[in-house]
Amino acid sequence: MWAVLDAVRYLVGSGIKWRALPGDFPPWGRVYAFFLRWRAQVLVGGFHDRLRDRVRQRAGRDAQPTAGVTDSQSVKADAVAGADSRGFDGGKLVNGRKRQGVVDTPGLLLGVRVTAADVGDRSAAHVLLAQVADVHHRPALVWADGRPHRQPDSGPTGSRTGSLIEYCLTALCLVLPIVKRSDDSRGCVVLPTWWIVERFFAHLMRTRRLARDFERHITSAEAMLYWSVILLMTRRLARSRPQRG
Repeated sequence: MWAVLDAVRYLVGSGIKWRALPGDFPPWGRVYAFFLRWRAQVLVGGFHDRLRDRVRQRAGRDAQPTAGVTDSQSVKADAVAGADSRGFDGGKLVNGRKRQGVVDTPGLLLGVRVTAADVGDRSAAHVLLAQVADVHHRPALVWADGRPHRQPDSGPTGSRTGSLIEYCLTALCLVLPIVKRSDDSRGCVVLPTWWIVERFFAHLMRTRRLARDFERHITSAEAMLYWSVILLMTRRLARSRPQRG
C-alpha cells in the first residue's frame, strides 16, 4: 500500500503520465485502479483532512479552523478535457477550467471546486462556501476577492456580490469581508491576508501535474488538487518531526 501511495505522490509531483511510472513502483494499472477507488469513495479528501488537522495541531493551532480566504485560479485544460467541462475565462483569457478554493490562515485547503473557466467566481463560491460551512462548523470569517473592474455575475444563481454576502450571513452564519483591490501605478501591491491564498495557488503550479489540467473528469482534477496539498503537508510534518539522539 505504501508503494502505491508513493507512486501517486511521484506522479503528481513530477507530472508524468500514468503509463510512464518507473518500474520501481507497482504496475501503473494497479496504481491507477487504487487512485480511482480512492476518488470514488472520497477517501483522498478524508486522508487530506486528517493530515491537515495534524499539521494545525503540530503548529499549536486548533484542529478546526475559524477563518479562511477564498479565491479562484483559471488554468488551461488539456485536449482530453471534454467541451462540457471547460470554458473560456474572458478576464484572464484562458480556455480551460477554474479552481475555486478556500484555505485557512496557514494556507491549508478547506475545500475546492473545479468548474469550467467561464463559470463566475461568485456563482462557484455559493456552492463551495456552503460545502465548507457544512464540513467545518467553526469558520466564522472568510475573506473574498473584490475586483473593481469585474462585472457582477449574472449566472443561474443570480449571485452578485451583495447577495453573496447576505447569503453567507443568513444561511451559513458566515461573515464574508470583501478585499478591495485598487488600480494604481505602484504595480504589485501585497494585500493583508491575501498573500495566503496566492501562495497556495503558487504551490499548485509548482506541482507539475497541475501546471495544466490534464484530467478527463472534474472529479479527477479535484482529487489531484488534494494530492498536491497532501505533498505539501507531509513535507511540513517531516520537517517538524523531533530529531532523535
